[in-house]
Amino acid sequence: MARSPAQVALRLITLLLLLPAAWSATFTMTNNCGYTVWPGLLSGAGTAPLSTTGFALAQGASATVTAPASWSGRMWARTLCAEDAAGKFTCATGDCGSGALQCNGGGAAPPASLVEFTLDGSGGMDFFDVSLVDGYNLPMLVVPQGAAAAGSTGGPKCMATGCLVDLNAACPAALKVASAGAASSAAVGGSAMACRSACEAFGSPEYCCSGAYGSPSTCRPSAYSQYFKSACPRAYSYAYDDSTSTFTCAAGTNYAITFCPSTTSGKYADENPQAAGVPPANGTMVYRGGEQFSTGAGASVAAHASQLLLAVAVAAAVLLL
Repeated sequence: MARSPAQVALRLITLLLLLPAAWSATFTMTNNCGYTVWPGLLSGAGTAPLSTTGFALAQGASATVTAPASWSGRMWARTLCAEDAAGKFTCATGDCGSGALQCNGGGAAPPASLVEFTLDGSGGMDFFDVSLVDGYNLPMLVVPQGAAAAGSTGGPKCMATGCLVDLNAACPAALKVASAGAASSAAVGGSAMACRSACEAFGSPEYCCSGAYGSPSTCRPSAYSQYFKSACPRAYSYAYDDSTSTFTCAAGTNYAITFCPSTTSGKYADENPQAAGVPPANGTMVYRGGEQFSTGAGASVAAHASQLLLAVAVAAAVLLL
């Protein structure tokens, strides 16, 4: 019996509703930090906005966000956020400039650790990475979830990625963003709440991969980017760090995103971070940077190589699980 156009349309809608996994991915964000974080979410140009662009995530809490088919964008954690007397909401790191809890189309102000996704891209694959190109504010881990990730269709690069190491304590002096209340001089080996990229710190084309250095053949790793890469070998450390930092899974994969995946990363555990500018206590970290840093890139990296060894070993062990 021939079906009317209305019946055909209804049948198609029913079939689509029965196949939600083919049309979306679920991101489960967990806050394992010793303090509240405020995730920010930004959709790429031409892709649909998500149901939220920013929210508070208490210590130990989880939240899920569903993305539509072919979505692309980035996510990050804001820290040390507060609302002033006039109702303006700001964060000490990762602030998106909206003045509100929701980012409303604003991106993370560097330095901030980012996770980036393109869902159902070329060849029906999801592409994702953790990027420190815009600097670093806290550790994060991304783990593919579900049947698509576990099956053979997931592909050889469907695996966990991220940066498990707290880099702030040993951040090279020239890149360090001092915590409120710490000495303002970058040369002082005190507390840090974030670690800038060399591009942000110096603005030079060779660090920013711009101008004459705007291609993979001319823009090469620097001593500063190698500091990030040594500690977090699967994360992007500079603009053309593609070969070891981009991962793929079959479309339909879900993703678990954990902020501060190591329980030793509770750098604000003994403080109330509800108010921006509260100085962090000297909480337990993966490692500490006790001495002052040289402003020379090579000296900064070399002087702290021994501090990174344990952190790198821990990171590699977890990522290879």
